[in-house]
Amino acid sequence: MDDEPQEWHRGELTVSTDRRRLDVAAALELLRETHWGQGLARDALECAVARSVCFGLYRGPRLVGFGRVITDLATYGYLTDVVIAPDERGQGLGSWLTDCMARHPQLGGLRRLALLTRDAEALYLRAGFTVGAGRWSTWSAVIQEAVPREPPHRHRRSLP
Repeated sequence: MDDEPQEWHRGELTVSTDRRRLDVAAALELLRETHWGQGLARDALECAVARSVCFGLYRGPRLVGFGRVITDLATYGYLTDVVIAPDERGQGLGSWLTDCMARHPQLGGLRRLALLTRDAEALYLRAGFTVGAGRWSTWSAVIQEAVPREPPHRHRRSLP
């Protein structure tokens, strides 16, 4: 991902998109506290981090929040994996992190920044997101396990 690192500050808190600062093990620990990240493998998260705009929320050196935007940096972004450490919740950090994500200068020109949520509707409504329009429907395919497949066998017929 070819994004430029950005930082926002609030007292002793910092939101940074600098991947060199991001501790993937700490992000994975945060994500494993969620309903969607419990089975996430480290190598999958490393791959996702390399291909997304990642936002680390730090209290001093400690990672206390994480989120990322999957994007082409031109037209569309998908906000995902937003999580705050359990002992840091209730302080407005999720709102601040989401606001930083939406205000990233390289994401400002996107036509759409989308997300899916099961339990944080109020957070995203406060951040200016709206429920999708009724004429559009969300479609997805869930792949349970990526299993290498054998290529199809081709039958060759001998020609006389």
